[in-house]
Amino acid sequence: MKISVIGTGYVGLVTGTCLAETGNEVLCIDIDQNKVAQMQSGVVPIYEPHLDVLFERNIKANRLKFSTSLSEGLEHGDIIFLALPTPEDEDGSADLSYILGVAKDIGKQIKEYKVIVDKSTVPVGTSDIVKETISNETNVEFDVVSNPEFLREGFAVDDFLKPERIIVGSSSEKATKLMQKLYKPFVRSGNPIIIMDERSAELTKYAANSFLATKITFMNEIANFCEKVGADVDMVRAGMGTDSRIGKRFLFPGIGYGGSCFPKDVKALFKSGQENGYEFDILKSVIKVNDIQKKILIPKILSQYNNSLKGKTFGIWGLAFKPETDDIREAPALYMIDELLKEGASVRVFDPEAMNNVEKKYGDKLYYSEHMYDATMDVDALIICTEWSIFRTPDFNKLKSNMKAPVIFDGRNLYEVNDVNSEGFSYTSIGRNTSN
Repeated sequence: MKISVIGTGYVGLVTGTCLAETGNEVLCIDIDQNKVAQMQSGVVPIYEPHLDVLFERNIKANRLKFSTSLSEGLEHGDIIFLALPTPEDEDGSADLSYILGVAKDIGKQIKEYKVIVDKSTVPVGTSDIVKETISNETNVEFDVVSNPEFLREGFAVDDFLKPERIIVGSSSEKATKLMQKLYKPFVRSGNPIIIMDERSAELTKYAANSFLATKITFMNEIANFCEKVGADVDMVRAGMGTDSRIGKRFLFPGIGYGGSCFPKDVKALFKSGQENGYEFDILKSVIKVNDIQKKILIPKILSQYNNSLKGKTFGIWGLAFKPETDDIREAPALYMIDELLKEGASVRVFDPEAMNNVEKKYGDKLYYSEHMYDATMDVDALIICTEWSIFRTPDFNKLKSNMKAPVIFDGRNLYEVNDVNSEGFSYTSIGRNTSN
């Protein structure tokens, strides 16, 4: 099949590349000329495990191409995916200006039947608005389908190639058949393609992300309460997670969730509720608790140093919002950095993939380390913000040799309390009695 993908961010590029991997002819469109030129020369503009292999293979096979021309994309594709950003607006709602701008241009340029697919995460009713926007510009037949993505950054390629389920929101039998044909190679093991109406499909994505964010936030509240009453959140988590009704995933406490999806989607669903006369009290609490949780270590750090961080130096391991990505959007590490700088501290940072993105944001305000131990040289304490695998088994003797004092603030509970204490460290984590 011939597919066009408008937008080459995480979702668009993974979608286009993975669809090419199953033999489709894919043309990816982006207005950024430098980015398109980069991709045409075989350079992947984002870090996503395994994407580079598929990217290179499908470019060589002539199944994956790139252009800045929307008209070229419309002419090429039978199915047109809209994988455009829906950033958080000032009031917390989703900004649809990119999607509606492209929809209007599609209406002006469309010449024959196309299936327009909303791949972006959008509020309930967006498919109707897109349909109306295109219809205002043309009499050509088309259909609009909602096909939300459920890709985890760091696992996006695997998630696309081996989906747990595929959601297709469509009221058109013709469009539904085309989407089923497109996705058939991805569900050979029997995982379902679930067909529903467009509004239900749109809400499914927001509901799923908001539920997961709520689960994380609830566990963070339990962890904070554990510290008050002397319980151990690791034991509580194990006791809860073995209940099949609850499950083991998303029960790990820490310094809050970040990224491009959870913060934005929770706020957008909350705002959408208000616009429709419904108050999501749970989501209001989730937003509030997560904002606090991102800075939950700061009072503990201040307490360690008599409420003054001036002249202190801190090393930070982990800058991306999660491992296996270079994405720093809403990353808890950034909130930590801001607070430390505000208090007059110096900060040395290290992350396997996100250093360049952080440097673009902070410039010369930070020291950027070439390797993880370089970030611990002459620091008063080490702060762990992202649970990259390389941080899980450090050389504690080397850390002690590098650091001014053996002090660790662990925002991801990477280590066993007794193990770190036995190495002679003062160790503070989340929801556990960790002070030595």
